[in-house]
Amino acid sequence: MSIPSDVRTAFRLVQRLLRSRQSRNQLARRLRTQPPLAPGSVEIAVYFADGPVNMYQVRQWYGPLAELHAEHPVAIISRSPGTMLALLDESPVPAVYARQVVDLERFVDEQAPKIVLYVNQNARNFQMMRYGRMWHVFVNHGESDKMYMTTNQFKAYDYALIAGDAARDRLTAALWDYDLDARTIAIGRPQADHFAADVPWPADGRTVVLYAPTWEGDRAAAAYGSIASHGTTIADRVLASPAHRLVYRPHPRSGVLDPEYKAAHERIIAAISAANAADPAAHHVYDDGPGLGWQIAGADVAITDISAMIYDRLAVGKPLIVTRPVSPDADVDERGYLGDANWLLAAEAEDVVARVDAAAHDAEELARLRHWVERYFGDTTPGAATARFHGAIERLLERWRTVAAEHVGR
Repeated sequence: MSIPSDVRTAFRLVQRLLRSRQSRNQLARRLRTQPPLAPGSVEIAVYFADGPVNMYQVRQWYGPLAELHAEHPVAIISRSPGTMLALLDESPVPAVYARQVVDLERFVDEQAPKIVLYVNQNARNFQMMRYGRMWHVFVNHGESDKMYMTTNQFKAYDYALIAGDAARDRLTAALWDYDLDARTIAIGRPQADHFAADVPWPADGRTVVLYAPTWEGDRAAAAYGSIASHGTTIADRVLASPAHRLVYRPHPRSGVLDPEYKAAHERIIAAISAANAADPAAHHVYDDGPGLGWQIAGADVAITDISAMIYDRLAVGKPLIVTRPVSPDADVDERGYLGDANWLLAAEAEDVVARVDAAAHDAEELARLRHWVERYFGDTTPGAATARFHGAIERLLERWRTVAAEHVGR
C-alpha cells in the first residue's frame, strides 16, 4: 500500500472515530430526557445492530411494526449511537439503546420479549441469539433471487417469515435438511400495504421512470450494480425526453467501495439538477430520503438492478425492466422471475426511452407480471399481507405460550 493511500485510510479512520464520539455524546444527552420503558412492557423486539448507512433495512418495516405495536408492544433494539439517534427522531415504536452485551442482558432481564425479529444477517445478531425462552425470527428486509436469500444462516433462527411460493422453492433447493413446513411462514410483503403516498410531481401526463439501482457490491458474485455501466446513459436519455420524468433512487451504499461507481452516481445527480434548472416544469427527482414506497407505487415504469427493489415493484404489479449485470461473475439465478424478466443490456441503454414506452403498453408483459406477483407474494389485495403478518405473529405467540407452559417448574 502506498504512503498516500495509508494517509487517506488513516484520515478516514480518524473521521469515523470523531463522528462516533460526537454521536455518542449527542445520544447521551438525548437519552437523559427519554423515559425508561416499564419492565415487561415489550412483547416483540426488533434487533438491529447496523449503523445508519443500513437503516433502510429497518425503515421499511416501520409501517407494519406500527400496526403490530397497537396489538403487541414492539421495541427496536439499536447497537449503534448514530442509528439510535435516527430511531429517536423517526421510529413509530419505542427504541432501546444496547451498545454493549451487558445492555442486552439488562434488556432481556427487564423485558423478557417473546419474539425477536431480525431484518438482516449482521454477525452481531448472534449476541442476541444467545438468549433462550424467546423465538428468534428472521424477517429479512426484502424479497429477491439474490444468493443472500438462500444463505444457510436461515437455519440459525427458530423461524423465518418468507414472502411466498418462490421463496419456499428457493430455500428447498438450497438448504439441506431444513424443515420448511415447521420453520417458515409465508406472509407476502406487508410493507406494500404502506407504499401508497403523495408523489412530489404534478399529474401532467409525463411517463414517470423510476431508476432504482443497487450498490456496486463487495464481491464479484454480487456485482449487480448498474450505475457505472447503464446508469449515466439511462439518466441522459430520460432527462433529454420532454415526455418523461426521471426519479433516481440509488442504494444508500452506492459508491462506498468503488470511486468510479461513486463518480457515475454523482454525475447522475448533477444531470438531474441541470435538467431541472433548464426546465423547472420537468420535476425530475433525486431521492435519497428515508421513506420507500411512493417511488415504487407512483412510477409508470421502473428500471432496477437485481435487488429487492425488483420484488417490491412486482408487489404493485406495474411495468418493470431489469438491468443485466455486465460482470460475467455476477450470480444471476434465472430459475424464477429473472428467467422471464424484461432485461436491459448495457449496450441497449441508448434505447431506454423506447424500451420504457414499450413496457408501459405491453399487455403480454403485464400478464407475465401478474403471474409472477402471485408466485412471489400470493394475494396482494391491500391489507392481505398485513393480515398474514399479524396471523404469523399470533401463531408464534401461541406456540411460545404452549412451550413456556411445558417448561414451568423446570
